[in-house]
Amino acid sequence: MAKNIIAYKKEFKKKFNYEGSRHMKKNLFITALVIILVPFFFSCTPKGEKESALRSGDYDDLVKLFKEWREFQKPKMVDMVPDYTAEAMAKQYQELKKYQARLAAFDVHSWPISQQVDYHLVRAEMNGLDFDHRVLRPWSRNPAFYAVYYLSPSDVPALEGPWRYGTLCLWNYTFPLKGDQYDDFKKHLQAIPLVLEQAKKNLTEPARDLWFLGIRRKKAESAFLSHLAGRLQDDHPELVPEIQRAKEAVDEFCQWLAARYAEMSAPSGVGKENYDWYMKNVHLCPYSWEEQLAIMNRELARSLSSLKLEEERNRHLPPLQPVQSREEYQKRRDEAVDYFMKFMRAKMMDLPDYMNDTLKRTVSFIPPGNLWDFFNQIDYHDPLPLLGHGTHWFDLARMAHEPHPSPIRRVPLLYNIWDSRAEGLATGMEEMAMHAGLLEERPRARELTWILLACRCVRGIGDLKMHSNEFTLEEAVDFAVQWTPRGWMPKEGRTIWTDEDIYLQQPGYGTSYVVGKVHLEKLLADYSRLKGEKFDLKEFFAAFNACGLIPLSLIRWEMTGLDDEIKLLF
Repeated sequence: MAKNIIAYKKEFKKKFNYEGSRHMKKNLFITALVIILVPFFFSCTPKGEKESALRSGDYDDLVKLFKEWREFQKPKMVDMVPDYTAEAMAKQYQELKKYQARLAAFDVHSWPISQQVDYHLVRAEMNGLDFDHRVLRPWSRNPAFYAVYYLSPSDVPALEGPWRYGTLCLWNYTFPLKGDQYDDFKKHLQAIPLVLEQAKKNLTEPARDLWFLGIRRKKAESAFLSHLAGRLQDDHPELVPEIQRAKEAVDEFCQWLAARYAEMSAPSGVGKENYDWYMKNVHLCPYSWEEQLAIMNRELARSLSSLKLEEERNRHLPPLQPVQSREEYQKRRDEAVDYFMKFMRAKMMDLPDYMNDTLKRTVSFIPPGNLWDFFNQIDYHDPLPLLGHGTHWFDLARMAHEPHPSPIRRVPLLYNIWDSRAEGLATGMEEMAMHAGLLEERPRARELTWILLACRCVRGIGDLKMHSNEFTLEEAVDFAVQWTPRGWMPKEGRTIWTDEDIYLQQPGYGTSYVVGKVHLEKLLADYSRLKGEKFDLKEFFAAFNACGLIPLSLIRWEMTGLDDEIKLLF
């Protein structure tokens, strides 16, 4: 081998007339050594390992890795109690690096764009767990992470924000309980005291506003568990003691949090630098904290000024009158749903028959004289503008009836990575449908569309400034109350507290409504320019929906081939 190296050195000297310095000679020697040793290394490598080293893996290998990853991502469960202890999380973080290394070994540049998109989805999910360990650490910073139940499913693919595995999801049960459902429900109840005991050991970081939210959550849970015990008294009296033990554990945990809350002083936001990393590497959003704030401020000014122009145009028309009874509200909403579905099918989207009843529901009603929260005000004045946001339910119906061909896109993405797509379309459809003619015969209802957009802007600004630690939670709430038009966001209502609760726990969720809408508008502009006279709105949304619930940056890449945003992200 030494003779070969000398021969390579002589050949390089001869070919390049090499007369360089000692440093350059050293580099040449190293280059020649690599040329000799790499073939020697592969000749000594077992066949299976050699093949693995020579090729990075194909798409089928990516799918296999994805399935392994999804199992690995879950915490270990013992008797319905997930292990979020410091030791378990440290071990998971170390193992995560191996999964990231395996994924990084793939060379996907020659793959079709659709397969490259799937690769980056897996990468984003792994980055999400990485961010959880490095920054969010919900198991050690966020008492609300240890919620003991969820009442109803979300209108998006998965629950918003961080949530622990093993939480009791009440919509999965039919009462009275029977068979396996009964056993599973009972085991979840019995696990609650054990979960909260572990939480006391895990929660070591003094993030003040997150602890406040934890106390608030536990008070609500205690009240509901009392209600649940009463509901089950007739059908399942033997479960009432289990519910009582769970409630006692919740109350004791709440007291434990309250006793330490005065000591809490650390901010709860992640900071601008971490926010930017999270947007780029997890949510695949090409807009930084600063750029998102600029978008929010611009859209807020546009919504407020457009509202005033609508009011000026409509000044000679009678104002909208809110409903006065549940029966009136039900009638108005049923009529609005029928009109909306007919309009969507005529102008915007081809909606299959299985979506006919997607938006229909039996309504509840808060009588006049009681507190009407923000969405009550919108809906009671005219339910039609808000139905644009009902595209959420179209998304969920499509996932159930038309599973995506990609196994990676067929399941909800972790870490709310779908937020710009799900919330961006729902928010964007409110304004797009209005511009396409939905409210042509209801000019006063156009005012509500601008109020909806203003509300989403002020909530998003709260998200940004809580995470830059310029706002506390309460200051974010006050800002939204102050800037929402017509005083329709009461501070004593549940909406704004619940929303900012989610946004503090999940960076970027509050901005995803408006930033996603703006991103969707950019995609529509790009796509229509490329299509020219062949552009068709229904065809656009058909192609858009076919991409699945993935970040808008990837949808734009897949639909147009434009990679300017991709170059910013990867």
